[in-house]
Amino acid sequence: MINFLMNLLWFVLLGCLAGIVWIIIGLLWCITIVGIPVGIQCFKLAGLAFWPFGRDVEFGEKASSFLLNILWLIFGGFELALTFMVVGAVFCITVVGIPFGLQWFKLAKLALMPFGAKIK
Repeated sequence: MINFLMNLLWFVLLGCLAGIVWIIIGLLWCITIVGIPVGIQCFKLAGLAFWPFGRDVEFGEKASSFLLNILWLIFGGFELALTFMVVGAVFCITVVGIPFGLQWFKLAKLALMPFGAKIK
C-alpha cells in the first residue's frame, strides 16, 4: 500500500514527465531501424520512470551492453543523467523529498547505463 501511495505522489511530482521523456527518446530512436533496440529499452525504462517505488534494477556486464552504453552516452545519455541528478538533488533538500530524490538518482544511473539493466 505504501508503494502505491509513493508511486502516486511520484507520478504527480514530475514522475509523469520523466516517463514521457523516456517515451519521446524511445520514439526518436525508433525512427531508424538501427535504433529500434535502443528505443525498446527506452520504453522499458519509461515504465520504471512512471512507477519506480518497489522496483529494483540489476546491471549486467556484457561487452555488447558496454558498447551500446558508450554510444548512448555520446548521443544524449550524459545530459539526461545530469538532468535527473539535478532534479534528485533538489528533491533531497528537504527530508520529505529524500525518497523521491533517491528515485531520481536511480533514474540518473539508468540514464548513464541503460543497456544490460534488468528491472525487477
